[in-house]
Amino acid sequence: MSKKKAVIRSDMTRAQWTWKEMKRNKVAYAMIAPYMLIFTLFTVVPVALSMVISLTNFNLLEIPDVVWLDNYIRLFLDDDIFITACKNTLIFAMIVGPVSYLMSLMVAWFINELPPKIRALVTLVFYAPSISGQVYLIWGTLFSGDSYGWVNGILLDLGLITKEIQFFQNAKYVMPLCIVVAIWTSLGTSFLSFIAGLQGIDRSMYEAGAVDGVRNRWQELWYITLPSMKPQLMFGAVMSITSAFGFGGVVTALCGFPSVDYAAHTIMHHLDDYGSQRFEVGYSSAIAVVLFAVMIGANMLVKKVLSKVGQ
Repeated sequence: MSKKKAVIRSDMTRAQWTWKEMKRNKVAYAMIAPYMLIFTLFTVVPVALSMVISLTNFNLLEIPDVVWLDNYIRLFLDDDIFITACKNTLIFAMIVGPVSYLMSLMVAWFINELPPKIRALVTLVFYAPSISGQVYLIWGTLFSGDSYGWVNGILLDLGLITKEIQFFQNAKYVMPLCIVVAIWTSLGTSFLSFIAGLQGIDRSMYEAGAVDGVRNRWQELWYITLPSMKPQLMFGAVMSITSAFGFGGVVTALCGFPSVDYAAHTIMHHLDDYGSQRFEVGYSSAIAVVLFAVMIGANMLVKKVLSKVGQ
């Protein structure tokens, strides 16, 4: 801030200075107003309402009855299925989140080195599974529980098994298979943002790095590439965390709802169960608030870790 602005601000209250700056940048505020309105109506307001409703007993038909923290006490002390859902969600998030994030970054880094025409084709090939509606059909066919399933057919032909394995009806196989499918489909928006970030790096920085002592591609990645694309890294981290904690669709598509013995039951499934099936809106809101708090904490942790990149 210039000395002139500092003097002007010293003669005003914070509110007066803020109002003056808003009037000076009124065109910019007008441009972002539609987004902020939609964001407030469909994100901020629902989150705030969930926090309020989580303190009530509400079934959509009767007037909400305030119960304060009873829903949270019931959630952590009396709901064994929720504890199982938390464990499954954390296992899934700790595996799929980091693996998909690093895989997206490494694949994007590799593709960025290809010629432009080949790069466009390879990008489409890697991105296609994340937008294809046939992914679950393919994996469902591969691990079908009858002899027509490819995996069962191969194992039977090799004599490794004598009876078909019901992969998606066996608690031992459900979670590993869902994790594999989730990783397979994880090259989505994060992947594209990484490619965009890599494309926007000034090539002269690598020449300057070579002069300053950068000796190999890994040093280039750590000291030049990653620090130059921190906004894309943060965006990709947020998207990976969001998808990792909200992966219920993978399980439902492959294993049905609920999964056998709750082997892949997640917080998202628990939320859907109480919110859409039982209509215990107050209780489901408490589940949503807990999930929201966990995701915020994970995002803050990732932001702190990414701030160390390139230091």
